[in-house]
Amino acid sequence: MKIALLYICTGKYKVFWDEFFTSSEQYFIPGAEKEYFVFTDATDLPYKDHPRVHVIAQEWLAWPYATLMRFHIFSRVEAQLENFEYIFFFNANAQFLRTVSAEEFLPGPEHGGLTVVSSPGFHGQPVKNFPYEKKDKRSKAYMPPALRKIYVQGGVNGGTAAAYLALIRELKDNVQADLDKGIIAEWHDESHLNRYIAERRPKVLSPAYIFPEERKDLPFEPVILIRDKNRLGGNAAMRQHTDLHPRPGIAKRILRRVRNWFS
Repeated sequence: MKIALLYICTGKYKVFWDEFFTSSEQYFIPGAEKEYFVFTDATDLPYKDHPRVHVIAQEWLAWPYATLMRFHIFSRVEAQLENFEYIFFFNANAQFLRTVSAEEFLPGPEHGGLTVVSSPGFHGQPVKNFPYEKKDKRSKAYMPPALRKIYVQGGVNGGTAAAYLALIRELKDNVQADLDKGIIAEWHDESHLNRYIAERRPKVLSPAYIFPEERKDLPFEPVILIRDKNRLGGNAAMRQHTDLHPRPGIAKRILRRVRNWFS
């Protein structure tokens, strides 16, 4: 079984790579042939010379483009990804705590080839509280009321190569269509992901597979821990940009850089 793991660690996020790689090697579907596609601006990344680690130079993009342009970033290695059976993306601060088997994690034929994880932030809450894109009907991420059923977090997802590459292509196009209209969805790539799966039947894992380190009140035994960014100064320090919608002049310059990078 060949599995591609997609991992983005630009800026300060590179500090999490060592823990992710070593825990994945030990616990994530042991016996599978795993290769890592690491998009980074780091020059001193641990394991960068490992034969199954592919380092792809990726400049840091200001918030929220670092997350919003995720599918654009993945599309840069689309040709290589076609050689794998499965493709999965993991947040930079993910760490495996125990063995994750193929049976529990991989999607079956009934799941349309996709695996996603239910958001721990909205566990036990009513659907009306889920933060879908509800305001701007022009957005490709807009969620009609009839489709509002589950809410998944964007930090762990994947599936068969065919299914996930189709997801990457469509969500890249949807994000770009929004940007061309000056639209940024409420929760960026996560909004687009939720809209995409709303009309599909993916395998939905519990919040145990994206368990926030700082949470103590969730009724799950953590399987994949999402490390607390506060040890590096919190979200603001990690993002290095706290304005979700930069001033028009800044936004245009950022978008120009983004288009140049992915053109």
